[in-house]
Amino acid sequence: MSNKLFKVAKKIPGKKQQKSKTNTKKVENQINDLKTELKEEEDKYLRLFAEFENYKKRTTKERIDLYKTAGQEVIGSLLPVLDDFTRAIKESKKMKNSADFVGLELIYNKFNDILKANGLLDLGVNKGDSFDPDLHEAISQIKTDKKNSGKIIDVIEKGYKMGDKIIRFPKVVVGQ
Repeated sequence: MSNKLFKVAKKIPGKKQQKSKTNTKKVENQINDLKTELKEEEDKYLRLFAEFENYKKRTTKERIDLYKTAGQEVIGSLLPVLDDFTRAIKESKKMKNSADFVGLELIYNKFNDILKANGLLDLGVNKGDSFDPDLHEAISQIKTDKKNSGKIIDVIEKGYKMGDKIIRFPKVVVGQ
């Protein structure tokens, strides 16, 4: 009889149902954990992708900026030569026999054209313009009448820019 009871006890569904419920809960917990991990990995992927896109944009912008400013240092070092040419042309026009300096003027024009073709622009500062400390470098101030106060009295050295960047500020004398 005890064998029969043992067989009947085995057939009671309670123990198997408890095991299957605990197994189901474990599987559900694993599924939830995997879903959470998947979301975290997707988030990491999206962040990494966005970071890479920003990197590509930044390097493209840096490359464009480098291309725009590549010749600034060289052209900046040629500005004193341009100033010397300008002074030589100005002085040659004062001389009686200025025909001798026609060749010098041709070289100056060619040199100036090459610099302009490479993006050099004259800031175009003239006597009588208003002084702007963001655009001009004041070398000295002289006393003048009220009409010329805050105005540019003389331009000592021209200013130049390449693109949006000023590579040499014009040096001026300002009325006070």
